[in-house]
Amino acid sequence: MKKLKETDKRELLSRVITFLVMNIGTLCLAAGVYFFKSPNNFATGGVSGISILLANYVPLKQSDLMMIINAALLVVGFIFLGKGCTIKTIYCSLVYSAENMLFERLIPMDGPMTGQPFMELVYAMLLTGVGSAIIFNCRASSGGTDIVALILKKFTKIHTGRALLVSDLAIACCAFLVSVEAGLYSILGLFAKAFIIDGVIESIGKSKCLTIITTMPDEIGSYIIDVMKRDYTRYDATGGYTKNDKTVLVCVCKRGEALNIKSMVKKTDPASFVIITDATEIVGKGFREAM
Repeated sequence: MKKLKETDKRELLSRVITFLVMNIGTLCLAAGVYFFKSPNNFATGGVSGISILLANYVPLKQSDLMMIINAALLVVGFIFLGKGCTIKTIYCSLVYSAENMLFERLIPMDGPMTGQPFMELVYAMLLTGVGSAIIFNCRASSGGTDIVALILKKFTKIHTGRALLVSDLAIACCAFLVSVEAGLYSILGLFAKAFIIDGVIESIGKSKCLTIITTMPDEIGSYIIDVMKRDYTRYDATGGYTKNDKTVLVCVCKRGEALNIKSMVKKTDPASFVIITDATEIVGKGFREAM
């Protein structure tokens, strides 16, 4: 019962951390859109891009348009996707829209923050790219055109990533209706954001895979389980040159944990081999659950 309670506490703590991190992601996303994208008409795709463009022709604020479009798409998502439209996505979508409305009322802006559009594009892409990556890493999204892409994937053979790219590129091209400069910056920002999201997601999810070849598996295995609170896979092997019996331990863990395990292994068994490789994504208990 004690172990069960400890597991429940660990799971609760993990959920709280995920919730806090998810809110940081939505805040970064909202700040990037309100302070940098919207004043410069950077329409790099998504609901924010559509609302930025429509705000030039419709007598509604950009944040109000975003809330209306997101709400409409969430309803469509429920109809066509059902459980595919997750609670996390609904939460992030509504909070993201609400934060934009809050910024608009607390910190009103009449125009760009500076007279340097390229610098503002950099900050816009950094904030929205990092924010989106954090949200994706929490197995959620900000809704919007992601829902459209998922619907297209369900009923057609179009890949989700391709559907998103096509829709975002179409929105970015529409920025030319506002000005040539806005259109060029929007297309540039669209591709920059894609690289930022991929880079941040890979960095956040990166872990280490240790392959340990040793003659002292029990001591090392006890350290991995009892001290590092990780598990490992063990199998017997034979040295190709020496023909001596060896044991191979395979363990996946976080980067900091890998350094501790490596140091302990070399102290315990100086003759051991430790092979450490990058693992950009690990699906399983203790890491990321399968989608």
